[in-house]
Amino acid sequence: MWDILIRGGTVYDGSEKDGFAADVAVADGTIAAVGPHLNGNAAREIDARGMAVTPGFIDVHRHGDLAALRPGFGEIELRQGLTTVINGNCGMSAAPFGPAHRREILDYLAPIIGQGDAPTHTVAAYRAALPPLPLNVGTLVGGGVLRADAAGLADGPLSDDQYRQLHRQMEAALSDGALGVSLGLGYAPECYYSTDELIRALAPLQNTSIPLTVHTRDEGTHVDKSVAEMLTVARALRCPLHISHLKAIGRANWGQKIPAVLQMLEDARRRGLDVSWDVYPYTAGSTQLLHVLPPEVLQGGAEAICRRLADPACRAHVKQRLQTAEDYNNIVALMGWENIYLTSLQKAENQPFIGKSVAEIAAIQGKPEADCAFDLLIAEGGDIAMVDFIAAEEDIAAILRSSAVSVISDSTYPTAGRPHPRLYGAFVRAIEKYVAQDRVLTLPQAIHRMTAAPAAALHLQGRGELRPGFAADINIFDPKRLHETGTYAHPAQYPTGIDTVVVNGAIVLRRGALTGAKPGNIL
Repeated sequence: MWDILIRGGTVYDGSEKDGFAADVAVADGTIAAVGPHLNGNAAREIDARGMAVTPGFIDVHRHGDLAALRPGFGEIELRQGLTTVINGNCGMSAAPFGPAHRREILDYLAPIIGQGDAPTHTVAAYRAALPPLPLNVGTLVGGGVLRADAAGLADGPLSDDQYRQLHRQMEAALSDGALGVSLGLGYAPECYYSTDELIRALAPLQNTSIPLTVHTRDEGTHVDKSVAEMLTVARALRCPLHISHLKAIGRANWGQKIPAVLQMLEDARRRGLDVSWDVYPYTAGSTQLLHVLPPEVLQGGAEAICRRLADPACRAHVKQRLQTAEDYNNIVALMGWENIYLTSLQKAENQPFIGKSVAEIAAIQGKPEADCAFDLLIAEGGDIAMVDFIAAEEDIAAILRSSAVSVISDSTYPTAGRPHPRLYGAFVRAIEKYVAQDRVLTLPQAIHRMTAAPAAALHLQGRGELRPGFAADINIFDPKRLHETGTYAHPAQYPTGIDTVVVNGAIVLRRGALTGAKPGNIL
């Protein structure tokens, strides 16, 4: 007697092998059997004829740290087939940090994870505050908040005592259940580390199997050097490495940098390094507008940054840097203000600018583009999110074809404004566009990159495959009916085509409707 018996579907088990006709039986929250014409009865039978039956999709790169505490969290994710999400990415996690720098850290994180109230002093307290959820949620511990907790959002080397505090907090967070450590070397304060200082900061990972994930120091002209730096770090620490949202920003770098970077990564794997990487299926990214500024301006958090931007001498310095600098990820020089769109603004008078590029807003205001951006940052206290068109389709396709890649969304959760459409539809889009339309991947390859590959990258044991003993996280859908309905102009629309979702053996979505079940685990 099974709890659920899914009959007659085409099973794609998470490996890259072709789909095969089989039934899937579920009992006690796990996969009990997979095979043709299974005998026995079930409390619930599901007719999956004409449908694909796959493991639930896993997104190892979201920024839903505070969103997970909001009512209704999970619907956006389940409707695109996600059964597991991992937060705390890019060095930005909702814990652990104490009262000394709490306000400046939360203000700095707000454009990425939104605003909200959560216990931040330990990962254990944060985990305990999460309500019952309809899908599985895990968190990484952010190296950026660890450093900010010890030393604030400041430049300069850490003292011995600050390193000791950082190490204690990292070890405590991992003991409390964080799945790994994330870095955001493109952001303050982690951009202030030298390579040797970074290795010292990560000393608790030495000779462990704990994953280290990283938003590299540069994703544009120097993306190859930045990936090489992280391979050096991983070899020094002898720990697993995962490169987040691999890309090459800037038209001059499109088609030029990624082939060499992929070769570097593949060579490292062949030499025995546990290294993997991921990519989101869009040419546009999304982050905080503060990310366009040079590192020397980012010290001290949003309030201090805005004070600097109000100073005429500093403003002139930043304008000059934005025009020519290549020593950081200079999105303005690489792509131009016309490719940077503002998507989250808090003040009522600035709401008409949501969805417009900085170039468009500057024309409306009759200002130089840099002054327009600086004035808006000051008015909004730095709390502005953006969508920036930065990557090339040919690079996305090349990364998707590579060996150890996962599909992610990199979804941010600003409290207000217009999100990137990937929040709603990234995983449906990955199949619709890169399998059905562009034929970059086969369906088994795409499913592997959304299930078994991300589970392997973050060492999520017993998930990501349809085989006996694994958690019963299951999707049922017609691949031909998958359609991303959200757009950049109107992103908050659910995709179509996901019929049924099972999480830990409980049906959470059936025929496109939520059941209300909340069987998710805190991983």
